[in-house]
Amino acid sequence: MKVLIVEDNKDIAWIWKEGLIAKNYTVEIAEDGEKAITLAKKFKPDAIILDLILPKKDGLDVLKDLKEKPELKDVIVVIASNLSDNENIEKALSLGAVDYFIKSQNRIKEIIEKIEKYLTKNGKS
Repeated sequence: MKVLIVEDNKDIAWIWKEGLIAKNYTVEIAEDGEKAITLAKKFKPDAIILDLILPKKDGLDVLKDLKEKPELKDVIVVIASNLSDNENIEKALSLGAVDYFIKSQNRIKEIIEKIEKYLTKNGKS
């Protein structure tokens, strides 16, 4: 199973990556929105953990682009952001994210467990 982490905070990205690798996932990291699209096309992840505040292209634009590409539209996308306003949450879910986590309110372990749940639910694990 492959997971793409789109996160510009290197410490958070590393912690998520290590947690997923420990569960036998293959993981790649994109530090900005533009790299996320390019890497998603090449890597073909089963799931993406996507931050919203990113350099070059914000997470909502990345999500929109992913869902418009036939080869990526079915990828499970979970938002992990510190933006907690309802407008961003509703927008992300309406664009196709399956869940939205507030990073400061959820432990890394909980986010990884949710990713596993979505992959299993969709027959990818």
